[in-house]
Amino acid sequence: MDNAASAQKPLAVTNALAHYYATNHANVHRGVHALSDRATEAFENAREYSRQFVNARHTREIIFVRGTTEGLNLVASSYGRHRLKPGDEILVSEMEHHSNIVPWQLMAEQTGSAVRMIPMDDRGEIILDEYQNLLNEKTAVVAITYVANSLGTVNPIRLMTAQAHDVGAAVVVDAAQAAPHLKLDVQELDCDFLTLSGHKMYGPTGIGILYGRERLLDAIPPYQGGGEMIRKVTFQGTEYAEIPHKFEAGTPNIADSVGFGAAVQFMQDLGLDTIAAHENRLLEYAHQQAAEMEDLRIFGQAENKSGVFAFALGDIHPHDIGTIVDRDGIAIRVGHHCAMPVMRHFDVAATARASFAVYNTTDEIDRLFESLQGVRRIFGKWWMI
Repeated sequence: MDNAASAQKPLAVTNALAHYYATNHANVHRGVHALSDRATEAFENAREYSRQFVNARHTREIIFVRGTTEGLNLVASSYGRHRLKPGDEILVSEMEHHSNIVPWQLMAEQTGSAVRMIPMDDRGEIILDEYQNLLNEKTAVVAITYVANSLGTVNPIRLMTAQAHDVGAAVVVDAAQAAPHLKLDVQELDCDFLTLSGHKMYGPTGIGILYGRERLLDAIPPYQGGGEMIRKVTFQGTEYAEIPHKFEAGTPNIADSVGFGAAVQFMQDLGLDTIAAHENRLLEYAHQQAAEMEDLRIFGQAENKSGVFAFALGDIHPHDIGTIVDRDGIAIRVGHHCAMPVMRHFDVAATARASFAVYNTTDEIDRLFESLQGVRRIFGKWWMI
């Protein structure tokens, strides 16, 4: 139950990786031999599967990155440096993962712009009135998570995007936690950039995608220099390749891109709606079980929530909870979840977090709560059992 950190891999993915390495491996785009042709076809097929997954208009809008963190850093660096100027404002929410805070702070320092926080309430929901008050003619970027990794809150991205566009701001969406649980449609969301990680959606580690509007990607400079991202190099200057290759310097992560494509197909074969319905049932069941434990505090009570059940048990430290339930064969995440501002909001150092995937069951949730009763016994909370 640590799937928000990284999901387990189905045979469809591990078999795709093994098949690629055993039969199809070569460097892509550069060879004239058959093996390179097969590798290039598999690699670019994965890009097309990714395009379909987020409903981008064209594969030119899909860039392979190492994951959400690199995607956000790419946008902050290339778009931020190109667009931001002294006095501009970047809005990020209080519930963001550090990966959607720190890159913007770094860019603000370099450009003279400022990062401003969109507050949330004690249910873990964006305070939309405060968000609207923050938007103004200085707002250049709104960077927002679709699903909060520490709370499970599903944010109203379409509404927030429309309001940001009204003041001329670009919208960057962190979809790392949304991608395993929700159907993504960048055209319907109308966002300018969206990034996600393969390993959270049953794919390999070290691979993800960044979606960007074609006109914006065309207009901004590369993130890195090297091979593949060039058209012509002289000592007088360099002409860059067309997108998406302009942002894919060097030999790409070919095998894991192929594995990511297999993960996308795995999810689509199951059905995104089917996955969401199953996980929502699990989340509702966990909340029902929690209601029976008067000393269990839930973090994240948003009306629209997905995948994450974060909690504290009395005054027992989350690290102790995680260690003890691990002895019962249950893996949960404990700590600040790379979301220290969230912890400060709720005045805690850490929480325990169970996060659900398509292979989890209600029986496993029962085992979790039985194990939490064992935690109580160890800490002498026998009168609460």
